[in-house]
Amino acid sequence: MLIAPPEVRLPTRDAVERAVRELDRRLGPSKVDVSEARREAHARDDSAAAGRLPDAVVLAEGRDDVRVALEVCEKHAVPVTPRAAGTGRTGGAVPVAGGVVLATQGMASIVDIDRHDLVAVVQPGVVTGALHAAVEAEGLFYPPDPNSLSSCMIGGNVAENAGGPRAFKYGVTRDYVLGLEACLMGGRVLRTGRRTIKGVTGYDVTSLLVGSEGTLGVFTEIALRLVHAPTEIATVLALYSDVAAAAAAVTRVIARGLVPRCLELMDAWSLEAIRRQGVSIDLRASAMLLVEVDARSAGGGGSASLDATLEALGETLSEGGHAIDVVAAQDEAQRARLWEARRMLSMATRKLAKYKLSEDVVVPRSRLVALLDEAARVCEREGVRHLTYGHAGDGNMHVNFLWDDDGERPAVDRAIEGLMRATVELGGTLSGEHGIGVSKAAYLPLEQGPELIGLQQDLKRVFDPSGLLNPGKIFPTGHRAC
Repeated sequence: MLIAPPEVRLPTRDAVERAVRELDRRLGPSKVDVSEARREAHARDDSAAAGRLPDAVVLAEGRDDVRVALEVCEKHAVPVTPRAAGTGRTGGAVPVAGGVVLATQGMASIVDIDRHDLVAVVQPGVVTGALHAAVEAEGLFYPPDPNSLSSCMIGGNVAENAGGPRAFKYGVTRDYVLGLEACLMGGRVLRTGRRTIKGVTGYDVTSLLVGSEGTLGVFTEIALRLVHAPTEIATVLALYSDVAAAAAAVTRVIARGLVPRCLELMDAWSLEAIRRQGVSIDLRASAMLLVEVDARSAGGGGSASLDATLEALGETLSEGGHAIDVVAAQDEAQRARLWEARRMLSMATRKLAKYKLSEDVVVPRSRLVALLDEAARVCEREGVRHLTYGHAGDGNMHVNFLWDDDGERPAVDRAIEGLMRATVELGGTLSGEHGIGVSKAAYLPLEQGPELIGLQQDLKRVFDPSGLLNPGKIFPTGHRAC
């Protein structure tokens, strides 16, 4: 069941036809696809947001293709929707105004990996998992690890400021973007940032562009900071009788100064979804923590510090007598199986009901138990099924709403709004890594006042005066019936 598209200005048929003819002439027919199959494939992303069928898809192979597409579309007043892999969860790559989808997945080169300066330069269509493999082959490490890393692309990661399980220790995508090359509507090319770790020249336009959800510019090259790869990794599984006990264990871990690179929490329904993937989990458990620690040892020997961390971690997770079991993965294969189950959790939960919507809210870590309680209260009040899992270490939880009948949708919408209100009241934020896009735009005023929203809209007009680049995203407008 789809979220209706926002009310946006649509291009005229004449304008679209003129733009497509000029694009075809300047880029060549192989890069301008108007086939129904291609257009339909680019009308949706991995969200529940409904779009409009684009009039054409530009298959960019380099910066000049992007520049020309944005120049032509501004000239003819045709909206443009940038798209990398289309794995976003809030409708950021959905063409709500039709027009042209500007696809960058063909720009998939790793331009440079500099081992001395710890920098990688990549194009936006590089798959995140492929970048991981390439830098790790050099003994280096790119920490951001969204769960869709085997299919999502760096351009989309930067546009949404993607996170992932390792964000607790290492931070999110913004923490690793040193500089950008981006094309603006009209075809202007902007280069921001630098390849050095430090730099305070002028405004930090790079950070403004990161997380801008394709509304300010289209990335054509990205400079990323790397770090040296850890040499030792250990994964610990802790099972609890209820989710409150698991959340309390998270609080203890943080309070004692332990810094795992991942600290993931799954509730009872999440565990059921994992069991259905064939992973054996004690049936007494109604909550699970998946905790991972790493270290870089000097000289290649064993790491005493990692052993000490594991011992302290085990004691902390077991404290209070509420843990059913706390065990460390015995080998790399067992580690891989646990993480594969976690990464497939979003897809697995879709099998539990006909419809699913996932909200990635964040609260201060000290309010994690309160968030779980509020989610349960709201869903019980509205009679809506839900499950929760996510990055407990940084308070970023994915609350999933499940239903089977179209008639349940109004109750689901009320439950989602209730969750959003509760999140803000707890001092939290509406999104940790999925962005606002289409699906959360209506809730933005719950968190941000009119002055702040107005200032951001002013910035949007500076970059995109005609409002043609990814219209209908982030800021609330209105919705028509789907």
